[in-house]
Amino acid sequence: MRGWVVCLVAVSTVSQFACQRGKKAHEKAPTAAPVEKLPDRLLAEFQNAYPKQAPKSNGERSFDLVAAPAEVQQFDGRPLRVWAYNGKVPGPVLRVRLGQALKLTLRNDLPQPTTIHWHGVRVPNAMDGVPGVTQDPIEPGEIFEYRFVPKDAGTFWFHPHVRTSEQVERGLYGVLVVEDAKPLPYTREEVWVLDDWRLGPDGQVDPRFVTRHDLAHDGRWGQMITVNGQTSQELVVRAGERLRLRLVNPSNGRAYLPDFSELDAKVIAVDGMYTASPLDPSDFVLAPGNRIDLDITVSPASKGRTFRILDRFLRRPSELATIRVTEQTVPTPSFAPPSNPNIPGWREALDAPVDTTYVLDVRRGGPRGIEWTINDRVWGHHEVTALRADRFTRVRFQNESFRLHPMHVHGQFFKVLARNGKPVDEPYFRDTVLLRRKESVDVGMVPLDWGKWMMHCHILEHAESGMMTLIDVDGGAKD
Repeated sequence: MRGWVVCLVAVSTVSQFACQRGKKAHEKAPTAAPVEKLPDRLLAEFQNAYPKQAPKSNGERSFDLVAAPAEVQQFDGRPLRVWAYNGKVPGPVLRVRLGQALKLTLRNDLPQPTTIHWHGVRVPNAMDGVPGVTQDPIEPGEIFEYRFVPKDAGTFWFHPHVRTSEQVERGLYGVLVVEDAKPLPYTREEVWVLDDWRLGPDGQVDPRFVTRHDLAHDGRWGQMITVNGQTSQELVVRAGERLRLRLVNPSNGRAYLPDFSELDAKVIAVDGMYTASPLDPSDFVLAPGNRIDLDITVSPASKGRTFRILDRFLRRPSELATIRVTEQTVPTPSFAPPSNPNIPGWREALDAPVDTTYVLDVRRGGPRGIEWTINDRVWGHHEVTALRADRFTRVRFQNESFRLHPMHVHGQFFKVLARNGKPVDEPYFRDTVLLRRKESVDVGMVPLDWGKWMMHCHILEHAESGMMTLIDVDGGAKD
């Protein structure tokens, strides 16, 4: 980390100067106390923001997962040929309590190699599911066991990291919920998985993947949006209920702007991590890879009403789901919403130097005619970035293109500091941040988890055409 020069300028008013004149000549002005280096102050703010180590295991939950071709009743009853975990799209919602170890045995019955990446979960590096980096690909007919104790409670998801744009689009994704050690007494909890599907003339998944059109745009966008596999998802609730609604976006390229404006809804977690306080969800874009948790109170006055939840990311809104309130009324649970009071403010962070810049751009070339680059390099010719553990690091993403790029860092969380050089006060951490056309985003992070980790665009077509690289968190090795 670079050294810092801190200049202190003392400005005296006339009255202060007059007071000094009365002092004895041998008296000296008070000496200013030593000033800490800025990176140390930023690191101190980060203390206790989230745990460095996983809690001691107090038990284990075991799961068996089979990745295989299947036919499901999708889109409100139509048969659809997919690739699925345990024959379901979305795959199963796996649940563990914070402090429990997760053991998952994956059998690959696909015609391709596969893996599982635990998106947003701070796992041991060997469990991250990246072929050629943290494990060998799981070949057809093989079995692999993933085992770890999650460090954080929250909403996460899992998907392959082999031919990801095809395998995720065909249906291979599921949700991991790590429950708090002492869950709060919500009336109920729901998970909504938002996805879109591009179908061919036969009504089946369009088999053309990573096309030139997708690469020249914001990846693969489908003509049909589903929530939990249904085009007409309806949630039936009673007046007075208090819900925890977990939203997950596993789409290849589509971003969503869910509109809950008619409901008493607050964001309490982003990318699995609690916010400093409840937030208005009206302007939160759910980019590919992002998750948000909502705390929703259904007013007793809403008996008999139906609320339409719209996606307003595009000019023409689309209906995502409906929430229908019955005539029945139940008592509303009363408790303070969950929060993380240790989110660092990092108001001085923009005075720190930019340690690493990632320039995101596009060029002609490669096997598909278009390559998406990071610092003018594509995956396979990338340059590994060394990040120091337990030190504040300022990273800049600079989008030189006219397309969207949700940038995702494996194994680490970060906090957005600025967009286009203007300070941003986001009172929460992320693992994925969306960059719009020609936009720069500065983030601050303190790497805690050692190993080599992927960093890539989560528009899966952009990633597969080159927009991936590695960071190496070195465990605080000495200079």
